[in-house]
Amino acid sequence: MSDASTTHPALPSDAGARFASSARSVRTTAEPVESWLTDVARRSRMAVSIAPLTGLPNWYADPDTGDIRHRSGKFFTIHGLRVDLPGAPVPCWEQPIIDQPEIGTLGILAKEFDGVPHVLMQAKNEPGNVNGLQLSPTVQATRSNYTRVHGGRAVPYLEYFQDSPVHRLVTDVRQSEQGTWFFRKRNRNMVAETSDDVEVLDGFRWLSLAQVHRLLSVSDMVNMDTRTVLSCLPFTEVDPAGPGVDEFHTALARSTDARHGSRHHMDDILKWITDVRTAMDIHTDRVPLDLLTHWYNDGDRVRHVRDWFFDVIGVRVETVGREVSQWSQPILRPRAMGVVAFLVHRIDGVLHVLVHARAEPGYVDVAELAPTLQCTPATLAHLPESARPPLLDHVLNAPGDRIRFDAVQSEEGGRFYHARNRYLIVETDLGTAVEDQYPNYRWMTPHQLADLLRHSHYVNVQARSLLACLRSLHTPPPGR
Repeated sequence: MSDASTTHPALPSDAGARFASSARSVRTTAEPVESWLTDVARRSRMAVSIAPLTGLPNWYADPDTGDIRHRSGKFFTIHGLRVDLPGAPVPCWEQPIIDQPEIGTLGILAKEFDGVPHVLMQAKNEPGNVNGLQLSPTVQATRSNYTRVHGGRAVPYLEYFQDSPVHRLVTDVRQSEQGTWFFRKRNRNMVAETSDDVEVLDGFRWLSLAQVHRLLSVSDMVNMDTRTVLSCLPFTEVDPAGPGVDEFHTALARSTDARHGSRHHMDDILKWITDVRTAMDIHTDRVPLDLLTHWYNDGDRVRHVRDWFFDVIGVRVETVGREVSQWSQPILRPRAMGVVAFLVHRIDGVLHVLVHARAEPGYVDVAELAPTLQCTPATLAHLPESARPPLLDHVLNAPGDRIRFDAVQSEEGGRFYHARNRYLIVETDLGTAVEDQYPNYRWMTPHQLADLLRHSHYVNVQARSLLACLRSLHTPPPGR
């Protein structure tokens, strides 16, 4: 794609305020959206059955390595990875990992109706979804999908995210995905704004951000790809105070605007990230799947010898309304639900979130900013005591009146089977001293995270999802 600054109209300076206004637009409610999703689900069908890895058409285990590949050489490969992280609670381990080097497109089309920006959302089913249809971006496709390696139909609305001078790009940035399950996976996160008369196809609908935000509080309703793209939107509250607005929501609104300040200057944050990345000595080496210690392929699945952590299983899929009507694939199935949380704290009247500079073996650049807490509690029994996250109990034992957001969210259903995390935003009084106790943690404002999200490889996918959830708190609850 050509340089957006010369090909596309410039983004207006009030873009952040316009999208924040869409988050406050409550003239419509979430209930009709849920009715629409129910109606689409009634007319759609996806049958998913678990199948042995050895019985997946067009997939095979490489006879030399055991790596699982597609016969086209496209889509993705599952191979082994050896990780060395000296000084960590577990300094060395091996695991299967998904290698998908091609860059996919996650695109949301935006358009203004009656002065309010709306986004064109898709009701889409993925084989790993726990509950069928979820609210998905306008376009959600790998390169193999949109170049039609599968021989299926073209991806709807893709042209709005191709090289075209008539659509304004609101955001366009490559972002990482789960660094524990993907090896250097990146997707292009895009929002394009149009003034065209857009034909709304079956299974698509224009929604305000307020409608999407209210659905974020419903478990397993808004998919991971929607959450990550929404987090990359500019978002600025211009009027942080008003009648009936409490101190928390005033601090939340102020946190979207740099003029209200922050605990750390961005130059100091960038230096801290660089220092952490430089100090961490992580090494990864590709290993044949057949030679992994503690993992093996029994024909049905790839599993840990003690049935810990996750499995790689096979699924067969039959569906209506997708580019292809049936396919088979490997998919990663975690063994338990995770917990992902931000601790938040008001500093000088501005809400801050506590981020953790976290290394994962699949990252391009060593470490990215992660939530305060990101773990699977059930797996901690299999790890050294020192691997227990330092603030786990503080999050899990928080009183109900300190929990600002709490919903179970699904992770990417195209590669993960029933992968779910409980997403929490918890207000705390820990204060700034926590940074002295835990040097890899820092208090940052949401506007600082938004600034970093204009660039690649700074904010991980779990933190991006949580930022979308945090922004949903700008939307008044039903009845207000």
